[in-house]
Amino acid sequence: MTPAAVKEKLHSYIDHADDKKVKAMYALVESDIEPDYEFTDADLEELDGRRDNYLSGKSKSIPLDESKKNLDRYIANKKKNAL
Repeated sequence: MTPAAVKEKLHSYIDHADDKKVKAMYALVESDIEPDYEFTDADLEELDGRRDNYLSGKSKSIPLDESKKNLDRYIANKKKNAL
């Protein structure tokens, strides 16, 4: 059965299931549905500022592969200096 067919069957089932079963199903997937982190106003302000800087050209982004290389170098230097 395709994922689309499974979703359709689940939608239909949920639409007609009794409340007890719906609550039990929700309990199974609640942690996947509800975010475990909420951004504070300060977080959102910081993200908005970073976005504005990127869009205006005041800052640049770094490609993922370059970020990984930088992180690998940082970790290697930390290990080297710890010895």
